[in-house]
Amino acid sequence: MHHRLRRRLAGLVPLLVVAALLGGCIAPDTRWTVPTAGRPLPKASVQPSATSSGVPIAPADWKPCPEAYKAVFPSPPQNVTFSCATVKVPQDWEHPKDSGTFDVALVRGRSTTQRDRVGSLFINPGGPGASGFDYGVYRSVYLPAEVLRRFDVIGFDPRGVGRSSPVKCFSNADLDANFGIDPDPVSDEQFQQSVTLARKLAQSCGTKYGDALRYYSTEQTARDMDALRAAVGESQLTYLGYSYGTLLGAVYAQLFPKNVRALVLDGAVDPTLSTQDSAEKQAAGFELAFNNFATWCRANATSCPIGPDARAVVTKAIADSRTAPVAGKGGRKATAGWVFTAVVSSLYSESSWRELAQAMQDLRSGNADGLFKLADSYAERDPSGNYTNMFDANAAVGCADSDDTPTVEQARALQSQWRQKYPLFGGSLALNLICAQWPGKRDPYPAGAATGSAPIVVIGTLGDPATPYEQAPALAKMLGVGTLVTWKGEGHTAYPKTGCIIDAVNRYLIDLRVPGANLTCDK
Repeated sequence: MHHRLRRRLAGLVPLLVVAALLGGCIAPDTRWTVPTAGRPLPKASVQPSATSSGVPIAPADWKPCPEAYKAVFPSPPQNVTFSCATVKVPQDWEHPKDSGTFDVALVRGRSTTQRDRVGSLFINPGGPGASGFDYGVYRSVYLPAEVLRRFDVIGFDPRGVGRSSPVKCFSNADLDANFGIDPDPVSDEQFQQSVTLARKLAQSCGTKYGDALRYYSTEQTARDMDALRAAVGESQLTYLGYSYGTLLGAVYAQLFPKNVRALVLDGAVDPTLSTQDSAEKQAAGFELAFNNFATWCRANATSCPIGPDARAVVTKAIADSRTAPVAGKGGRKATAGWVFTAVVSSLYSESSWRELAQAMQDLRSGNADGLFKLADSYAERDPSGNYTNMFDANAAVGCADSDDTPTVEQARALQSQWRQKYPLFGGSLALNLICAQWPGKRDPYPAGAATGSAPIVVIGTLGDPATPYEQAPALAKMLGVGTLVTWKGEGHTAYPKTGCIIDAVNRYLIDLRVPGANLTCDK
Protein backbone atom coordinates (compact mmCIF):
# COMPACT_ATOMS: atom_id res chain seq x y z
CA MET A 1 0.00 0.00 0.00
CA HIS A 2 2.85 2.40 0.72
CA HIS A 3 4.11 1.79 -2.81
CA ARG A 4 0.78 2.61 -4.42
CA LEU A 5 0.29 5.78 -2.42
CA ARG A 6 3.79 7.00 -3.20
CA ARG A 7 3.54 6.22 -6.88
CA ARG A 8 0.36 7.98 -7.81
CA LEU A 9 -0.98 11.04 -6.09
CA ALA A 10 -3.71 10.29 -8.49
CA GLY A 11 -3.64 12.65 -11.40
CA LEU A 12 -5.45 10.03 -13.42
CA VAL A 13 -4.97 9.41 -17.11
CA PRO A 14 -8.20 8.77 -19.03
CA LEU A 15 -7.48 5.19 -19.96
CA LEU A 16 -9.47 5.21 -23.16
CA VAL A 17 -12.93 5.52 -21.66
CA VAL A 18 -12.41 6.75 -18.11
CA ALA A 19 -12.80 10.49 -17.44
CA ALA A 20 -9.84 12.78 -18.00
CA LEU A 21 -8.00 14.67 -15.30
CA LEU A 22 -9.78 17.89 -14.98
CA GLY A 23 -8.48 19.63 -14.13
CA GLY A 24 -19.62 33.20 -6.77
CA CYS A 25 -18.44 36.72 -6.38
CA ILE A 26 -17.07 37.49 -2.94
CA ALA A 27 -16.15 40.92 -1.72
CA PRO A 28 -12.40 41.53 -1.42
CA ASP A 29 -10.85 41.00 1.99
CA THR A 30 -8.32 43.77 2.42
CA ARG A 31 -6.82 42.33 5.60
CA TRP A 32 -4.38 40.31 3.49
CA THR A 33 -1.52 41.50 1.33
CA VAL A 34 1.38 39.58 -0.18
CA PRO A 35 4.35 40.23 2.12
CA THR A 36 8.01 40.53 1.29
CA ALA A 37 9.53 37.05 1.12
CA GLY A 38 10.49 35.74 4.53
CA ARG A 39 8.26 38.08 6.51
CA PRO A 40 5.49 36.41 8.52
CA LEU A 41 1.85 36.98 7.66
CA PRO A 42 -0.54 38.31 10.29
CA LYS A 43 -2.50 35.76 12.28
CA ALA A 44 -6.08 35.12 11.26
CA SER A 45 -8.81 36.74 13.33
CA VAL A 46 -11.92 35.01 11.95
CA GLN A 47 -13.84 33.20 14.66
CA PRO A 48 -15.12 29.62 14.24
CA SER A 49 -18.67 29.48 12.90
CA ALA A 50 -20.96 27.49 10.66
CA THR A 51 -20.13 27.16 6.99
CA SER A 52 -19.92 30.31 4.94
CA SER A 53 -22.78 28.90 2.87
CA GLY A 54 -25.00 29.47 5.90
CA VAL A 55 -25.81 25.80 6.48
CA PRO A 56 -25.43 24.61 10.10
CA ILE A 57 -22.97 21.72 10.40
CA ALA A 58 -22.69 19.62 13.54
CA PRO A 59 -19.22 19.43 15.12
CA ALA A 60 -17.22 16.33 14.22
CA ASP A 61 -17.79 13.64 16.84
CA TRP A 62 -14.34 12.08 16.96
CA LYS A 63 -14.03 8.46 18.06
CA PRO A 64 -10.78 6.52 18.47
CA CYS A 65 -10.17 4.29 15.43
CA PRO A 66 -6.80 2.60 15.95
CA GLU A 67 -7.66 0.15 13.16
CA ALA A 68 -7.55 2.94 10.54
CA TYR A 69 -3.98 2.00 9.70
CA LYS A 70 -4.97 -1.41 8.31
CA ALA A 71 -5.83 -0.20 4.81
CA VAL A 72 -2.42 1.45 4.52
CA PHE A 73 0.18 -0.18 6.78
CA PRO A 74 0.85 -3.84 7.62
CA SER A 75 1.33 -3.02 11.30
CA PRO A 76 0.37 -0.08 13.55
CA PRO A 77 2.64 2.93 12.98
CA GLN A 78 4.44 4.32 15.98
CA ASN A 79 3.93 7.74 17.59
CA VAL A 80 0.55 8.53 16.04
CA THR A 81 -3.04 8.05 17.16
CA PHE A 82 -6.07 7.96 14.89
CA SER A 83 -9.60 9.23 15.41
CA CYS A 84 -12.49 9.03 12.96
CA ALA A 85 -15.69 10.98 12.38
CA THR A 86 -18.49 11.28 9.86
CA VAL A 87 -19.92 14.65 8.85
CA LYS A 88 -23.23 14.97 7.04
CA VAL A 89 -23.37 17.49 4.19
CA PRO A 90 -26.19 18.46 1.83
CA GLN A 91 -26.21 16.58 -1.44
CA ASP A 92 -26.96 19.85 -3.22
CA TRP A 93 -25.45 22.98 -1.70
CA GLU A 94 -27.56 25.16 -4.00
CA HIS A 95 -30.74 23.74 -2.45
CA PRO A 96 -29.58 22.30 0.88
CA LYS A 97 -33.02 22.08 2.49
CA ASP A 98 -34.55 20.24 -0.45
CA SER A 99 -31.86 17.60 -0.95
CA GLY A 100 -30.76 14.62 1.07
CA THR A 101 -27.36 14.30 2.68
CA PHE A 102 -24.06 12.59 1.98
CA ASP A 103 -21.81 11.14 4.69
CA VAL A 104 -18.21 12.38 4.51
CA ALA A 105 -15.68 10.22 6.34
CA LEU A 106 -12.73 11.86 8.11
CA VAL A 107 -9.66 10.53 9.86
CA ARG A 108 -7.44 12.56 12.18
CA GLY A 109 -3.84 11.57 12.72
CA ARG A 110 -2.20 13.15 15.74
CA SER A 111 1.44 12.76 16.70
CA THR A 112 2.07 11.60 20.26
CA THR A 113 4.88 14.19 20.35
CA GLN A 114 2.63 17.07 19.27
CA ARG A 115 3.40 20.44 20.83
CA ASP A 116 2.68 24.10 20.03
CA ARG A 117 -0.25 22.98 17.93
CA VAL A 118 -1.10 25.27 15.01
CA GLY A 119 -4.31 23.53 13.96
CA SER A 120 -5.60 21.01 11.44
CA LEU A 121 -3.91 20.29 8.11
CA PHE A 122 -6.43 18.98 5.57
CA ILE A 123 -5.04 16.77 2.79
CA ASN A 124 -6.35 15.62 -0.59
CA PRO A 125 -4.29 13.28 -2.82
CA GLY A 126 -6.03 13.99 -6.11
CA GLY A 127 -7.73 11.83 -8.68
CA PRO A 128 -10.49 12.74 -8.57
CA GLY A 129 -11.43 9.50 -6.84
CA ALA A 130 -8.41 8.70 -4.69
CA SER A 131 -9.03 8.01 -1.01
CA GLY A 132 -8.11 11.03 1.07
CA PHE A 133 -8.92 9.00 4.18
CA ASP A 134 -6.21 6.46 3.42
CA TYR A 135 -3.86 9.18 2.28
CA GLY A 136 -4.43 11.07 5.52
CA VAL A 137 -3.38 7.95 7.43
CA TYR A 138 -0.29 7.65 5.23
CA ARG A 139 0.71 11.28 5.58
CA SER A 140 0.14 11.17 9.34
CA VAL A 141 3.34 9.12 9.31
CA TYR A 142 5.11 10.38 6.18
CA LEU A 143 5.21 14.13 6.50
CA PRO A 144 8.19 16.03 7.91
CA ALA A 145 8.36 15.60 11.69
CA GLU A 146 8.32 19.36 12.12
CA VAL A 147 4.87 19.54 10.50
CA LEU A 148 3.51 16.49 12.32
CA ARG A 149 4.47 18.04 15.66
CA ARG A 150 2.42 21.14 14.94
CA PHE A 151 -0.68 19.89 13.10
CA ASP A 152 -3.39 17.30 13.28
CA VAL A 153 -3.46 15.68 9.84
CA ILE A 154 -7.03 15.44 8.51
CA GLY A 155 -7.73 13.07 5.65
CA PHE A 156 -11.19 12.78 4.13
CA ASP A 157 -12.82 10.86 1.34
CA PRO A 158 -14.62 13.43 -0.82
CA ARG A 159 -18.28 12.79 -1.57
CA GLY A 160 -18.66 9.75 -3.79
CA VAL A 161 -15.24 8.36 -2.88
CA GLY A 162 -14.32 5.37 -0.72
CA ARG A 163 -16.09 5.66 2.63
CA SER A 164 -18.10 8.80 1.76
CA SER A 165 -21.41 7.73 0.19
CA PRO A 166 -19.40 6.05 -2.58
CA VAL A 167 -20.40 6.02 -6.23
CA LYS A 168 -20.22 2.46 -7.55
CA CYS A 169 -21.61 1.73 -10.99
CA PHE A 170 -18.78 -0.07 -12.82
CA SER A 171 -18.53 -3.85 -12.52
CA ASN A 172 -15.16 -5.58 -12.08
CA ALA A 173 -15.63 -7.22 -15.47
CA ASP A 174 -16.30 -3.90 -17.19
CA LEU A 175 -13.26 -2.30 -15.57
CA ASP A 176 -11.13 -5.24 -16.69
CA ALA A 177 -12.45 -4.65 -20.18
CA ASN A 178 -11.75 -0.93 -19.91
CA PHE A 179 -8.14 -1.32 -18.86
CA GLY A 180 -7.49 -4.22 -21.19
CA ILE A 181 -8.97 -2.75 -24.38
CA ASP A 182 -6.70 -1.31 -27.06
CA PRO A 183 -5.60 2.14 -25.78
CA ASP A 184 -5.39 3.57 -29.29
CA PRO A 185 -7.85 1.77 -31.57
CA VAL A 186 -7.11 2.35 -35.23
CA SER A 187 -9.73 0.50 -37.26
CA ASP A 188 -13.33 1.67 -37.25
CA GLU A 189 -14.38 -1.66 -35.77
CA GLN A 190 -11.93 -1.35 -32.87
CA PHE A 191 -12.93 2.25 -32.28
CA GLN A 192 -16.60 1.32 -32.19
CA GLN A 193 -15.84 -1.35 -29.57
CA SER A 194 -14.38 1.40 -27.39
CA VAL A 195 -17.38 3.65 -27.96
CA THR A 196 -19.75 0.82 -27.06
CA LEU A 197 -17.88 -0.01 -23.85
CA ALA A 198 -17.82 3.67 -22.86
CA ARG A 199 -21.56 3.95 -23.47
CA LYS A 200 -22.19 0.87 -21.33
CA LEU A 201 -20.17 2.34 -18.46
CA ALA A 202 -21.87 5.73 -18.72
CA GLN A 203 -25.33 4.25 -18.88
CA SER A 204 -24.68 2.03 -15.86
CA CYS A 205 -24.04 5.18 -13.80
CA GLY A 206 -27.04 6.97 -15.28
CA THR A 207 -29.36 4.06 -14.53
CA LYS A 208 -28.22 3.85 -10.93
CA TYR A 209 -27.90 7.55 -10.00
CA GLY A 210 -29.92 9.54 -12.52
CA ASP A 211 -30.12 13.28 -11.83
CA ALA A 212 -27.99 12.87 -8.69
CA LEU A 213 -24.85 12.51 -10.84
CA ARG A 214 -24.39 16.27 -10.96
CA TYR A 215 -24.00 16.34 -7.17
CA TYR A 216 -20.49 14.87 -7.47
CA SER A 217 -18.97 17.98 -9.01
CA THR A 218 -15.83 19.69 -7.75
CA GLU A 219 -17.72 22.80 -6.65
CA GLN A 220 -20.02 20.72 -4.44
CA THR A 221 -16.95 19.07 -2.88
CA ALA A 222 -15.26 22.44 -2.33
CA ARG A 223 -18.32 23.52 -0.37
CA ASP A 224 -18.08 20.30 1.61
CA MET A 225 -14.55 21.31 2.56
CA ASP A 226 -15.84 24.45 4.19
CA ALA A 227 -18.32 22.32 6.14
CA LEU A 228 -15.46 20.06 7.27
CA ARG A 229 -13.42 23.10 8.30
CA ALA A 230 -16.30 24.25 10.46
CA ALA A 231 -16.98 20.75 11.79
CA VAL A 232 -13.45 20.35 13.15
CA GLY A 233 -13.55 23.82 14.71
CA GLU A 234 -11.08 25.69 12.50
CA SER A 235 -11.73 29.34 11.69
CA GLN A 236 -9.68 29.07 8.52
CA LEU A 237 -8.45 26.27 6.28
CA THR A 238 -4.90 24.95 6.13
CA TYR A 239 -4.69 22.58 3.19
CA LEU A 240 -2.25 20.44 1.23
CA GLY A 241 -3.68 19.40 -2.13
CA TYR A 242 -1.99 17.29 -4.78
CA SER A 243 -2.82 17.04 -8.49
CA TYR A 244 -6.64 17.23 -8.82
CA GLY A 245 -6.50 18.33 -5.18
CA THR A 246 -4.99 21.60 -6.45
CA LEU A 247 -8.13 22.21 -8.48
CA LEU A 248 -10.25 21.50 -5.44
CA GLY A 249 -8.14 23.95 -3.41
CA ALA A 250 -8.31 26.61 -6.11
CA VAL A 251 -12.10 26.39 -6.29
CA TYR A 252 -12.29 26.58 -2.50
CA ALA A 253 -10.15 29.73 -2.51
CA GLN A 254 -12.43 31.38 -5.06
CA LEU A 255 -15.58 30.51 -3.11
CA PHE A 256 -14.27 31.19 0.40
CA PRO A 257 -11.22 33.49 0.16
CA LYS A 258 -11.61 34.85 3.68
CA ASN A 259 -11.45 31.31 5.04
CA VAL A 260 -8.00 30.58 3.63
CA ARG A 261 -5.15 30.40 6.13
CA ALA A 262 -2.61 28.55 3.95
CA LEU A 263 -3.03 26.41 0.83
CA VAL A 264 -0.24 24.37 -0.75
CA LEU A 265 -1.23 23.28 -4.27
CA ASP A 266 1.32 20.74 -5.56
CA GLY A 267 1.13 19.34 -9.08
CA ALA A 268 -1.06 22.16 -10.30
CA VAL A 269 -4.10 21.90 -12.54
CA ASP A 270 -4.94 24.98 -14.59
CA PRO A 271 -8.72 25.50 -14.15
CA THR A 272 -8.93 27.77 -17.19
CA LEU A 273 -8.05 25.00 -19.64
CA SER A 274 -10.74 23.36 -21.71
CA THR A 275 -11.17 19.61 -21.38
CA GLN A 276 -9.49 19.14 -24.75
CA ASP A 277 -6.53 21.39 -23.95
CA SER A 278 -6.03 19.73 -20.56
CA ALA A 279 -5.93 16.29 -22.17
CA GLU A 280 -3.47 17.41 -24.84
CA LYS A 281 -1.14 18.93 -22.27
CA GLN A 282 -1.27 15.66 -20.36
CA ALA A 283 -0.36 13.76 -23.52
CA ALA A 284 2.62 16.06 -24.00
CA GLY A 285 3.56 15.64 -20.34
CA PHE A 286 3.63 11.87 -20.54
CA GLU A 287 5.64 11.94 -23.75
CA LEU A 288 8.19 14.17 -22.00
CA ALA A 289 8.30 11.89 -18.97
CA PHE A 290 8.76 8.84 -21.17
CA ASN A 291 11.57 10.56 -23.09
CA ASN A 292 13.25 11.25 -19.75
CA PHE A 293 12.87 7.58 -18.84
CA ALA A 294 14.35 6.54 -22.20
CA THR A 295 17.28 8.91 -21.70
CA TRP A 296 17.90 7.38 -18.28
CA CYS A 297 17.84 3.92 -19.88
CA ARG A 298 20.53 4.87 -22.38
CA ALA A 299 22.76 6.17 -19.61
CA ASN A 300 22.15 3.29 -17.16
CA ALA A 301 22.50 0.05 -19.10
CA THR A 302 23.05 -2.05 -15.96
CA SER A 303 19.77 -0.84 -14.44
CA CYS A 304 17.77 -0.77 -17.66
CA PRO A 305 17.82 -4.09 -19.54
CA ILE A 306 15.65 -2.69 -22.37
CA GLY A 307 18.14 0.01 -23.33
CA PRO A 308 19.43 1.71 -25.37
CA ASP A 309 16.10 2.27 -27.20
CA ALA A 310 13.40 1.93 -24.57
CA ARG A 311 10.79 3.62 -26.76
CA ALA A 312 11.21 1.02 -29.48
CA VAL A 313 10.89 -1.80 -26.93
CA VAL A 314 7.72 -0.41 -25.36
CA THR A 315 6.16 0.46 -28.72
CA LYS A 316 6.81 -3.10 -29.92
CA ALA A 317 5.45 -4.58 -26.69
CA ILE A 318 2.15 -2.73 -27.13
CA ALA A 319 1.96 -3.74 -30.80
CA ASP A 320 2.76 -7.40 -30.07
CA SER A 321 0.21 -7.49 -27.28
CA ARG A 322 -2.52 -6.60 -29.75
CA THR A 323 -2.11 -9.94 -31.53
CA ALA A 324 -0.22 -12.24 -29.15
CA PRO A 325 -0.64 -11.11 -25.52
CA VAL A 326 1.48 -12.88 -22.93
CA ALA A 327 -0.56 -14.96 -20.50
CA GLY A 328 -0.17 -14.23 -16.80
CA LYS A 329 -1.31 -16.13 -13.74
CA GLY A 330 -4.71 -17.74 -14.13
CA GLY A 331 -4.62 -17.17 -17.87
CA ARG A 332 -5.01 -13.41 -17.59
CA LYS A 333 -3.88 -11.80 -20.86
CA ALA A 334 -1.41 -8.91 -20.90
CA THR A 335 -3.22 -7.10 -23.70
CA ALA A 336 -2.17 -3.78 -25.19
CA GLY A 337 -4.31 -1.90 -22.68
CA TRP A 338 -2.63 -3.53 -19.72
CA VAL A 339 0.84 -2.87 -21.14
CA PHE A 340 -0.10 0.77 -21.66
CA THR A 341 -1.48 1.04 -18.12
CA ALA A 342 1.77 -0.33 -16.67
CA VAL A 343 3.77 2.27 -18.59
CA VAL A 344 1.51 5.08 -17.37
CA SER A 345 1.74 3.83 -13.79
CA SER A 346 5.53 3.83 -13.78
CA LEU A 347 5.90 7.39 -15.03
CA TYR A 348 4.40 8.97 -11.92
CA SER A 349 7.64 8.47 -10.03
CA GLU A 350 11.26 8.25 -11.12
CA SER A 351 11.69 5.52 -8.51
CA SER A 352 9.52 3.24 -10.69
CA TRP A 353 11.65 3.51 -13.83
CA ARG A 354 13.80 0.52 -12.96
CA GLU A 355 10.66 -1.50 -12.25
CA LEU A 356 9.20 -0.62 -15.65
CA ALA A 357 12.39 -1.57 -17.44
CA GLN A 358 12.50 -4.96 -15.71
CA ALA A 359 8.80 -5.58 -16.34
CA MET A 360 9.26 -4.92 -20.06
CA GLN A 361 12.28 -7.23 -20.16
CA ASP A 362 10.33 -9.95 -18.35
CA LEU A 363 7.44 -9.51 -20.78
CA ARG A 364 9.82 -10.18 -23.66
CA SER A 365 10.69 -13.44 -21.88
CA GLY A 366 7.05 -14.43 -21.50
CA ASN A 367 6.56 -13.31 -17.88
CA ALA A 368 3.81 -10.71 -17.31
CA ASP A 369 3.92 -10.64 -13.49
CA GLY A 370 5.86 -7.36 -13.20
CA LEU A 371 3.68 -5.70 -15.78
CA PHE A 372 0.47 -6.63 -13.98
CA LYS A 373 1.93 -5.46 -10.67
CA LEU A 374 2.49 -1.99 -12.11
CA ALA A 375 -0.85 -1.87 -13.91
CA ASP A 376 -2.91 -3.15 -10.98
CA SER A 377 -1.27 -0.61 -8.69
CA TYR A 378 -2.55 2.16 -10.94
CA ALA A 379 -5.99 0.63 -11.44
CA GLU A 380 -6.42 -0.22 -7.73
CA ARG A 381 -7.22 -3.83 -8.65
CA ASP A 382 -6.55 -6.51 -6.03
CA PRO A 383 -5.28 -10.04 -6.77
CA SER A 384 -8.84 -11.36 -6.78
CA GLY A 385 -9.85 -8.93 -9.52
CA ASN A 386 -11.80 -6.53 -7.31
CA TYR A 387 -11.53 -2.77 -7.80
CA THR A 388 -12.02 0.14 -5.45
CA ASN A 389 -14.48 2.77 -6.59
CA MET A 390 -11.72 5.20 -7.61
CA PHE A 391 -12.52 5.15 -11.32
CA ASP A 392 -16.29 5.22 -10.76
CA ALA A 393 -15.79 8.42 -8.75
CA ASN A 394 -13.26 9.72 -11.26
CA ALA A 395 -15.84 9.48 -14.02
CA ALA A 396 -18.65 10.93 -11.90
CA VAL A 397 -16.61 13.98 -10.87
CA GLY A 398 -14.82 14.52 -14.16
CA CYS A 399 -17.94 14.28 -16.27
CA ALA A 400 -20.01 16.46 -13.92
CA ASP A 401 -17.29 19.11 -14.09
CA SER A 402 -16.96 19.22 -17.87
CA ASP A 403 -19.49 20.84 -20.20
CA ASP A 404 -17.05 21.09 -23.12
CA THR A 405 -16.04 17.46 -23.68
CA PRO A 406 -15.34 16.69 -27.37
CA THR A 407 -18.00 14.55 -29.01
CA VAL A 408 -17.27 10.99 -30.08
CA GLU A 409 -16.75 12.21 -33.65
CA GLN A 410 -14.44 15.03 -32.54
CA ALA A 411 -12.46 12.60 -30.38
CA ARG A 412 -11.96 10.32 -33.38
CA ALA A 413 -10.53 13.22 -35.38
CA LEU A 414 -8.28 14.31 -32.52
CA GLN A 415 -7.02 10.78 -32.07
CA SER A 416 -5.22 10.64 -35.40
CA GLN A 417 -3.86 14.18 -34.99
CA TRP A 418 -2.51 13.58 -31.49
CA ARG A 419 -1.08 10.18 -32.41
CA GLN A 420 1.24 11.98 -34.81
CA LYS A 421 2.29 14.55 -32.21
CA TYR A 422 2.48 12.25 -29.17
CA PRO A 423 3.09 8.71 -30.50
CA LEU A 424 2.74 6.72 -27.27
CA PHE A 425 0.06 8.69 -25.44
CA GLY A 426 -1.76 11.01 -27.83
CA GLY A 427 -4.17 8.53 -29.36
CA SER A 428 -5.39 7.31 -26.00
CA LEU A 429 -5.64 10.69 -24.31
CA ALA A 430 -7.80 12.00 -27.14
CA LEU A 431 -10.51 9.49 -26.25
CA ASN A 432 -12.55 10.76 -23.32
CA LEU A 433 -15.42 8.66 -24.62
CA ILE A 434 -17.28 8.17 -21.35
CA CYS A 435 -17.85 11.90 -20.71
CA ALA A 436 -18.81 12.30 -24.36
CA GLN A 437 -21.72 9.95 -23.66
CA TRP A 438 -22.39 10.85 -20.02
CA PRO A 439 -26.11 10.92 -19.07
CA GLY A 440 -25.82 13.28 -16.10
CA LYS A 441 -26.23 17.04 -15.98
CA ARG A 442 -23.06 19.11 -15.79
CA ASP A 443 -21.92 21.50 -13.06
CA PRO A 444 -18.70 23.24 -14.17
CA TYR A 445 -16.46 24.77 -11.51
CA PRO A 446 -15.55 28.48 -11.40
CA ALA A 447 -12.15 29.54 -12.75
CA GLY A 448 -10.99 32.91 -11.51
CA ALA A 449 -9.12 34.93 -8.94
CA ALA A 450 -9.23 34.23 -5.21
CA THR A 451 -9.73 37.89 -4.42
CA GLY A 452 -9.17 38.60 -0.74
CA SER A 453 -7.44 35.30 0.02
CA ALA A 454 -4.20 34.90 1.92
CA PRO A 455 -1.18 34.07 -0.28
CA ILE A 456 -1.31 30.57 -1.77
CA VAL A 457 1.76 28.45 -2.64
CA VAL A 458 1.62 26.69 -6.03
CA ILE A 459 4.25 24.04 -6.83
CA GLY A 460 5.18 22.72 -10.27
CA THR A 461 7.65 19.97 -11.22
CA LEU A 462 9.47 20.29 -14.54
CA GLY A 463 9.24 16.55 -15.27
CA ASP A 464 5.64 16.03 -14.10
CA PRO A 465 3.75 13.88 -16.63
CA ALA A 466 0.24 14.04 -15.19
CA THR A 467 0.04 17.76 -14.48
CA PRO A 468 2.63 19.33 -16.80
CA TYR A 469 4.69 22.14 -15.33
CA GLU A 470 3.25 25.03 -17.34
CA GLN A 471 -0.03 24.63 -15.48
CA ALA A 472 1.62 25.74 -12.22
CA PRO A 473 2.50 29.32 -13.24
CA ALA A 474 -0.89 29.56 -14.94
CA LEU A 475 -2.70 28.60 -11.73
CA ALA A 476 -0.60 30.97 -9.61
CA LYS A 477 -1.40 33.81 -12.01
CA MET A 478 -5.11 32.99 -12.18
CA LEU A 479 -5.50 32.99 -8.41
CA GLY A 480 -3.95 36.45 -8.18
CA VAL A 481 -2.46 35.59 -4.78
CA GLY A 482 -0.37 32.62 -5.93
CA THR A 483 3.34 32.26 -5.26
CA LEU A 484 5.06 29.86 -7.67
CA VAL A 485 7.64 27.33 -6.48
CA THR A 486 9.45 25.21 -9.10
CA TRP A 487 11.18 21.87 -8.62
CA LYS A 488 13.66 20.74 -11.28
CA GLY A 489 12.73 17.12 -10.72
CA GLU A 490 10.95 14.13 -12.21
CA GLY A 491 7.60 12.55 -11.47
CA HIS A 492 4.26 13.74 -10.22
CA THR A 493 4.36 16.35 -7.41
CA ALA A 494 7.26 17.56 -5.27
CA TYR A 495 6.52 17.77 -1.53
CA PRO A 496 8.10 16.28 0.55
CA LYS A 497 10.68 14.84 -1.88
CA THR A 498 13.57 17.29 -1.68
CA GLY A 499 15.04 19.52 1.01
CA CYS A 500 14.51 22.88 -0.66
CA ILE A 501 10.81 22.19 -1.25
CA ILE A 502 10.39 20.75 2.25
CA ASP A 503 11.89 23.83 3.90
CA ALA A 504 9.80 26.27 1.86
CA VAL A 505 6.52 24.44 2.47
CA ASN A 506 7.20 23.81 6.17
CA ARG A 507 7.89 27.48 6.85
CA TYR A 508 4.75 28.47 5.01
CA LEU A 509 2.46 25.96 6.72
CA ILE A 510 3.80 26.55 10.22
CA ASP A 511 4.86 30.20 10.27
CA LEU A 512 2.95 31.58 7.26
CA ARG A 513 6.22 32.71 5.68
CA VAL A 514 5.68 32.95 1.94
CA PRO A 515 8.55 31.62 -0.24
CA GLY A 516 10.51 34.12 -2.28
CA ALA A 517 9.09 35.02 -5.68
CA ASN A 518 9.68 32.29 -8.27
CA LEU A 519 11.72 30.10 -5.93
CA THR A 520 13.39 27.31 -7.94
CA CYS A 521 14.67 24.16 -6.27
CA ASP A 522 17.24 21.88 -7.90
CA LYS A 523 17.33 18.14 -7.36
